[in-house]
Amino acid sequence: MKDFITSEIKNENAVLVGLITPDQGEEKVNEYLDELAFLAETAGLYPGKRFVQRLEMPNSVTFVGTGKLKEIAEYVLDEDNRVGVVIFDDELSAKQIRNIEKELKLRILDRTSLILDIFAMRAQTSHAKAQVELAQYQYLLPRLTRLWTHLERQRGGGGVIMRGPGETQLETDRRIILDRISRLKNELKEIDKQKSVQRKNRGKLVRAALVGYTNVGKSTLMNLLSKSEVFAENKLFATLDTTVRKITIENLPLLLTDTVGFIRKLPTNLIESFKSTLDEVREADILIHVVDISHPAFEEQIEVVEKTLYEIDKTEKPTILVFNKIDAFSHIEKEEDDLTPRTRQNRSLEELKQSWMGKLKENAIFISAKNKTNIDELKTLIYTKAREIHIQRFPYNDFLYQTYDEETEM
Repeated sequence: MKDFITSEIKNENAVLVGLITPDQGEEKVNEYLDELAFLAETAGLYPGKRFVQRLEMPNSVTFVGTGKLKEIAEYVLDEDNRVGVVIFDDELSAKQIRNIEKELKLRILDRTSLILDIFAMRAQTSHAKAQVELAQYQYLLPRLTRLWTHLERQRGGGGVIMRGPGETQLETDRRIILDRISRLKNELKEIDKQKSVQRKNRGKLVRAALVGYTNVGKSTLMNLLSKSEVFAENKLFATLDTTVRKITIENLPLLLTDTVGFIRKLPTNLIESFKSTLDEVREADILIHVVDISHPAFEEQIEVVEKTLYEIDKTEKPTILVFNKIDAFSHIEKEEDDLTPRTRQNRSLEELKQSWMGKLKENAIFISAKNKTNIDELKTLIYTKAREIHIQRFPYNDFLYQTYDEETEM
């Protein structure tokens, strides 16, 4: 199934398109396009020329204005530019895709379909593959008017296309996809039951979950804390499958989970499809929110993660904000004679520590997973919060630990 649903988009030059609107200023659009370029690179594309237009709202027919679309067409249809795909930084409707393709005569992707492609490439286990496939079909269903020819390969017994009397191709394709969606949902329900049993079998150990924006260093930190070899790479969505490791800090065992990274404009279908994976977040006792403090928009990334976490689980949990990648600040520390005005792009680490983060006190820590800076301090912080929960859960057990410690000291 994956052979027709996963796009072959590697090794092509890509053009990026974004809109400046009253809700999305020029600076923010540039940030979004930078992230879109990173997504394109992760998918194996070569992002190049960018087109940006200022509009009150996206054009319902062509997303950008007709004049801007013609400008884009002139560029992409020039053979010297060798453009293979045009990527729009917002989700496109079936009508918009159809009209844009008619004008540009190239493959069109929106942010959602690009993320889905990356997820399809990254998925390793049958669980992750089923989750991604479900999200892809839910994305495809309202866009069948342009995609029905891709489904001609879905045939019944004897190589005959499954079509009833008088049934149109579109109706056939819709039925095929709805059947697939139903089958995948049932398959994921069975996997959910198995994983639920696995979680119950773990007993009442304290659970901590690593959460955060994509590419902030969660997997690298997981490797340091658990002394394991979870796959980590400087690309978006390097980790899709949830990894759980049992670790021991001082005398306290606990479970540590590495979860899929979040991103701005994360497709709703993906959040729903990865429900069982995100159950690890729901059932966690402690959230370890990892932040790339070197990123210019890290504060917005924090908001994106917190908003997504709230959608997943509205229960407040003890949370540690782990500001990672402090090693990236060595080149921007402010010198005494530097009169450059401070902006959020060039604040020093010390200035950041004295901002709103200073009020977090024991709920925040600054580390470098790459250089292993302050990792022992982080372990102590996790231990302190985990022990509080452990005492509530096993008060008599903890009394024995305490007695043993006191006798040892004597």
